[in-house]
Order: sequence, then structure tokens, then C-alpha cells
Amino acid sequence: MARYYFDLMDQDGLVVDEEGSEIADMEGVEQEASRAMADAARESFQRPIKPGEAAIEVRDDFGPVMRVRFTVQIERLRRQ
Repeated sequence: MARYYFDLMDQDGLVVDEEGSEIADMEGVEQEASRAMADAARESFQRPIKPGEAAIEVRDDFGPVMRVRFTVQIERLRRQ
């Protein structure tokens, strides 16, 4: 098993995963990155919603291996 780190980047900055997780394969890495992104998105909706993008960057000891993005886009369709 390899150790993977899941760093969060959003409009508030960068949160570096110092601990990481041991995961057997890339499918597991993708599932964990997706879960982490869903958790980050859920937390972002606890605050006033701002347009922007957040990403989970996954790395191992050799460098980046995957990026999962979540985008909030607000489009006003009518003025009131």
C-alpha cells in the first residue's frame, strides 16, 4: 500500500494533509478524494455561498497524482 495525501485548496487558502492515508489502489484513492471533496463542499455551504472553486489535490511521496474539483457558479437570471 502507498500513502496518499489529500490537500484542500479553496478561496480561503490551502490546507495541507500532513498525515495522509494508506490506500491500496487508484480506485480507492479516487473514492477517498471524492469523499473528501463532498465533505469540503458540505462544509462550504455552512457559510454564505460564494462563487468559486475548491479542489482536492492528491499526492504521494513522488508528487501529484489526482485532482478533484468542485465549482460553485452563481448565475442570476432575473433582477429584482
